[in-house]
Amino acid sequence: MNEAASPQTIDLLIEAGHIVPVAPHGVVLQDHAIAIDKGVILALLPRDEARARYAPKETVSRPDSVLIPGLVNGHTHNPMTLMRGVADDLPLKVWLQQHIWPIEGAVIGPDFVADGCTLAIAEMLRGGTTCANENYFFPDVQAATYKKFGFRARIGLPVIDFPTAWASSDDEYFDRAGEVHDQWRDDALIKTAFAPHAPYTVDDDNFSRVRVLADQLDIPVHLHLHETAQEVQQSIDQYGMRPIARLDRLGLFNDRLIAVHMTQLTEAEIHLCAERGVSVVHCPESNLKLASGFCPACALMKAGVTLAIGTDGAASNNDLDMVGETRTAAILAKAVAEDAAALSAAEALRAATLGGAKAMGLEDLVGSLEPGKQADIACIDMAQIETQPLHQVISQVIYATGRHQVTDVWIAGKPKLRGRQLVDMDEAGILANARQWRERIGAVEISR
Repeated sequence: MNEAASPQTIDLLIEAGHIVPVAPHGVVLQDHAIAIDKGVILALLPRDEARARYAPKETVSRPDSVLIPGLVNGHTHNPMTLMRGVADDLPLKVWLQQHIWPIEGAVIGPDFVADGCTLAIAEMLRGGTTCANENYFFPDVQAATYKKFGFRARIGLPVIDFPTAWASSDDEYFDRAGEVHDQWRDDALIKTAFAPHAPYTVDDDNFSRVRVLADQLDIPVHLHLHETAQEVQQSIDQYGMRPIARLDRLGLFNDRLIAVHMTQLTEAEIHLCAERGVSVVHCPESNLKLASGFCPACALMKAGVTLAIGTDGAASNNDLDMVGETRTAAILAKAVAEDAAALSAAEALRAATLGGAKAMGLEDLVGSLEPGKQADIACIDMAQIETQPLHQVISQVIYATGRHQVTDVWIAGKPKLRGRQLVDMDEAGILANARQWRERIGAVEISR
């Protein structure tokens, strides 16, 4: 064999029974492989052809599995994983104001945020999630924690109208936001976004500052919006208009906006989302559990709106299971639309991967398995009782698979989960730490 025909040395070749690249839409590749070098996808090609073309330093063979893009969790409050189950079966306002905020006031700090993020990263990796859109306090600590474990994230820079442990004044929120953004602006894994909490906790002046600075820094705005009927009515009472109209008046309803929940939408507002380029993150399980309402996911998608899927925080969900969340999104969309064809399995998978990446402004990096993109990949074992026989791969992934079937995960080509075992994470230590936080938070609840 002459030198020109010699196999190309690469870092990694992953072979699988099936690959669902997500782009092109709905395609399933059988007995294919993904060639990866320096964290980047080089090619998707038939397994035998890949073996002839490449000389990988490592080959991972998963003949009974399907490879999908790493799932993208479009809306999280991951430090709140430490408050999983602390206050359940309550409406949003009672849950938030009488339980969550008082507990946070007592325990929130850098350690709480770092430990909560670490627990969340472990849970997300075990469920095939490789990227999260984060929204919480102490973004500096969040960013450092995600970076420590090689997890991809867009970190929200919080803005809210009252003092917290993170900032005591409007100016301090914005000053600290700028500092965190500057620290991480050139990082390969960590990006930032402004994260004003909600229309009922942020005034016009602060929204206006967010708009100007988001434009200057060229970053998204991540916002809870039209989450409940009460929020909409409060805005009408206070401002004489619905929250979307108010944001549009302030110049924030644009293609930078990542609007989360969106359960209270008129037909005109759906079309305005499409016209303005607003992305919507659908959090079906949190919305169901808090009885917040139903996001018209199918109508938004049909209108041309980028639809993503998020779990919300584990304090209101109560898990970070994007596999289960995507199934709930697909099934709920059919009931809301009164159409069994609404939000098909392939459309739901796209929302949970490429849709999330587009909403977060990361579609050039992740969200699909395409040459030139980062090798963020999840491997799902389909040889289990629960997913046999395997007639339609994408349908089986969405409607029958559980997160416990995720066996392997890579982020930028680096293994993060191997044979269900976390790589470079101390599982026993994470569990022990979670138990000590249970004691600390439990003491706060008892003393209240």
